[in-house]
Amino acid sequence: MRKIFYGVLLVGLILVGVGIGALLASVATRQTEAAQYPLQVVEIGEDEIDPSVWGLNFPMHYDRFSMTSINYGETPYGGAEPYSKLERYPAMIRLWAGYAFSKDHNEERGHFYAQVDQANTERVKIVSQPGACINCHAGETPQLIESMGWEQFNATPYNDLVDQLHTGSTCADCHDPNTMALRLTRPGLINALEQQGIDWTKASRQEMRSYVCSQCHVEYYFAGDNKVLTFPWAKGMNIDDIGEYYDEIGFRDWVHAETGAPMIKIQHPETELYSTGLHASSDVACADCHMPYIRSGGIKISDHWLRSPLTNVSAACQTCHNLPEEQLEARITTIQDRTAELLRSSEEALLEAIDTIVAAKEAGATDEDLAEAYQFHRASQMRWDFISSENSTGFHSPQEAARVLANSIDLAHRAKFSAAMVLNSLSGQNVNFTP
Repeated sequence: MRKIFYGVLLVGLILVGVGIGALLASVATRQTEAAQYPLQVVEIGEDEIDPSVWGLNFPMHYDRFSMTSINYGETPYGGAEPYSKLERYPAMIRLWAGYAFSKDHNEERGHFYAQVDQANTERVKIVSQPGACINCHAGETPQLIESMGWEQFNATPYNDLVDQLHTGSTCADCHDPNTMALRLTRPGLINALEQQGIDWTKASRQEMRSYVCSQCHVEYYFAGDNKVLTFPWAKGMNIDDIGEYYDEIGFRDWVHAETGAPMIKIQHPETELYSTGLHASSDVACADCHMPYIRSGGIKISDHWLRSPLTNVSAACQTCHNLPEEQLEARITTIQDRTAELLRSSEEALLEAIDTIVAAKEAGATDEDLAEAYQFHRASQMRWDFISSENSTGFHSPQEAARVLANSIDLAHRAKFSAAMVLNSLSGQNVNFTP
């Protein structure tokens, strides 16, 4: 019995030893992988914008980035399926009456399609757009700016440059080719940060993991005759500050075709809304949720398949939130459902205001008579658009989104009331104002 016992013990010790050896070999292999990655297969030039060339040195990053071409379907209020938002939310057609967005506005696809989708949108065919529109849609942008100059690049018509555009989002947009350090390549954000007294070259890596996204995911306008792409952040980044800034400089994107009000079209202000939220105040970067860390063997990288966190809740959310996936998903969709409900209410209030202003104009009201109603219409729709065109459906800052939409609804009622008073004075009728 004793011989059997020692024999079994010996076999057990051998198996344990083999297991430990295998474990140590695996750890060593992974450490070697991590130490060797990336391997410099090619030298990446300063002007290299082809992601596949960068991918020779960084194959894992490139493979994940290439996945931004995948249509992973719809999330409740977004995703990668390019459906028509005008068909889904027909109020937008009247809200943007007289502007190109009333003709074509689709749910955006992945970064892979940035240049392709811009080239194919009806908006660049209906209206002669400036080159400033290219800033965030083409990898060729930095080279064009360097060769043409910043102001000339912005002022040149889009259609004069479109034949030179072949690449959407690229590695070079965010990374230095020599060090792979995060960098800024778009003057719009660089100028805006400088105006705020921020030296981005001294930013932490965590700050840079949001700054690189803020090159494009922002509100902007085209300033002056040269249509220079500019961020309206001089007074601050919330919609009240932005609205005050636009009012002070007398800026408008277009005149509303039905009411005649001078209007602002807000563009994807993810940075601005996020800046008012809990994640921003907790030093959570855009990349933490949209590019969470992943591992392959011993190698850890940021996931370059940029997408909705709803498609990857375990990596995007559970790293910080120790809750079941189902509970986290329910929290996200509840926020978005409530925001969507407020958006629809805001649209209804705006349409009522537009109808009342139109009725007053038909009764003979002048622009001077309707100046107050115009201002309320402009302010209300700017706030609706700030949340509607922001791509998180309120999630980036739920309380701020609710506040902004509540103000939008209130301002729309004020526009309707102001126009109704003008209509009453002209027609002798008593148009009831019912919020």
